[in-house]
Amino acid sequence: LFAERVTLLASLRARDPARARELLASTWATERAEDRLMFLDSLRTGLEAADEPFLEQALADRSRNVRATAAELLSALPHSALAARMAARAATCVSLDRTLAPPAIAVEAPHECDAGMERDGVVAKPPAGRGERSWWFGQLVEAAPLSTWPARLAGRTAEEIVTLPVSDGWRNELHAAWCRAAVRQRDGVWARALLGAPTAPEAGGPGAVSLAERAKLLGTLGAVERAEWVAGFIATHGLSEAFQLLGMCGVPWATPLGRAVVDALNIARDAGSYPWSFSGVMGLAERCLDPSEAGRLDGLLAIPDEPEDASPGAGGYWAEAFQRLVTTLRLRAAMAAELGAGL
Repeated sequence: LFAERVTLLASLRARDPARARELLASTWATERAEDRLMFLDSLRTGLEAADEPFLEQALADRSRNVRATAAELLSALPHSALAARMAARAATCVSLDRTLAPPAIAVEAPHECDAGMERDGVVAKPPAGRGERSWWFGQLVEAAPLSTWPARLAGRTAEEIVTLPVSDGWRNELHAAWCRAAVRQRDGVWARALLGAPTAPEAGGPGAVSLAERAKLLGTLGAVERAEWVAGFIATHGLSEAFQLLGMCGVPWATPLGRAVVDALNIARDAGSYPWSFSGVMGLAERCLDPSEAGRLDGLLAIPDEPEDASPGAGGYWAEAFQRLVTTLRLRAAMAAELGAGL
């Protein structure tokens, strides 16, 4: 069955990437387009330079989706020939304008999408509402190795580059493409630069255009660094914008992150609002808080005195919500202890 073949290929790829690639190549010409796409996607695991010849051949595949996936994988190999071609194209679009004070990044988007660009994975037709030139430009920058930019922009570091002004309203488009490139290339240096400090006044950060982009950037960092960054973000901005970011953190939450979440919930309670606005975070906390944190919540179980401007009955609802959270954490602790005793 097809599902069994996919599972076999994925399992083999995790153990022996070269053998999996050879197995895939042995039946490639006879596979259906939709099957080729699924099989090709398995090469994401253990992607290596030795995959390049096979992926280059896939750039000429009959299926547009297969060609696009092959191009994406090749662009994730920073020393591939496709990455070099994309770097050359992207570099012609981005330059440093030293006539301005301070210097600024100047952008000249492509005027056409030629056959070579399409072969390398650039989709010529933009989605509704997008201009052609900005669409092509974003794809070129996304696929270019991030090592292109320090050399192109006078030796500046990633942190220095993302703080440069960008002329003619191209900043969001350029930074969004760099975000996608950092995620694709698993580049922690650029991810940190684009994330910025979690305590920055703007929740959107210096480069990410949305919290969704920031969540993806966090995925390139190690678990400890990720948790510390999100803890700092919550301490500065509260929980209203942190739900997506919390979903990127390892379970159980590291101590600094768990305490930041509990402190933020306590602040929300003291503000006098109802807890229902934070039901999603409460649900995550029940599953993700370290059960050892239950003791820290005991002080939140009493019904607090409500300020005059508080929502009626909010204190009681918060006490119920915290009681449910503590009960769940203690149940998880008991289950873990019993499971551990049985091993």
